[in-house]
Amino acid sequence: MPVASPRPLYAQGADNAAQASSARRGGRARLYAAIGAVVTVIVILAALYAGGALRPQASVRYLGSPSGYEAFVPNGQTVNYNGQTDPVGDLILSNGTTIHDVIWNGQYESTIINNHNQIVQLNGQFVGQTDPVNHQQYVPLQDFYVIKGQVPVEQATINGQTYYVIDANKINPANIAGFYTYDKWVSNFVAAMNIQGTYAAGLPGNSPVFQWTNTTGTIAYQTLLYQHYIPAFDGGYVLVLPNKTIISYGAGTPVGSAIPFDSPQQGYNPSS
Repeated sequence: MPVASPRPLYAQGADNAAQASSARRGGRARLYAAIGAVVTVIVILAALYAGGALRPQASVRYLGSPSGYEAFVPNGQTVNYNGQTDPVGDLILSNGTTIHDVIWNGQYESTIINNHNQIVQLNGQFVGQTDPVNHQQYVPLQDFYVIKGQVPVEQATINGQTYYVIDANKINPANIAGFYTYDKWVSNFVAAMNIQGTYAAGLPGNSPVFQWTNTTGTIAYQTLLYQHYIPAFDGGYVLVLPNKTIISYGAGTPVGSAIPFDSPQQGYNPSS
């Protein structure tokens, strides 16, 4: 039986070299595939992070009283938050606590900015002039936005600054209403709303309150003056506290149907 001749050594070496080359090509292919997969994962993760899907979610806290009234008071500043221009200000809680560096984000953000800008413009036009009825000088008025019940708030850092963000979209629109009064009375107004027995009333056109030579009389007429320039606002209202103290104010947009102070159904008589 014939015996096969052994392969020459150079042929065996060529086979070995071919196998080694094939192994290297296979290794490189697997390496490139692995690198490609890693790059793909990185790109996907970057896209998810940019979209917010993988960012740490700040926990929402509910501040204030479930049955009380809280108020957001814009200060004229705005910030860009999640692509929206939002007003910045203070949050006054029903217990009197004031939180600074608060952002209003969500429904009514542009309404608040517009209302505040109009109030500031009117203050620049009228403050210092004389009320023709009581002959006292007009004073700065401030708009603020009352929330009935607890306020959903979360922390956020923007350009190194810590803010407290109100998620207005989580608030029932019926529980949000706009007001304006003397800027130094806003905290007193919020406190008065939270006193059991306080009620709202409208001033008749011939009310003697307009003639009072004090800030109450001045603001009573000034809110009527401003309503001619801000169609969405009405003036000539007063909060009446249980001790008969009154606070003059105006109300406007947004209108919260669950907040009785923005649409008084009774008139006010100083002798009552």
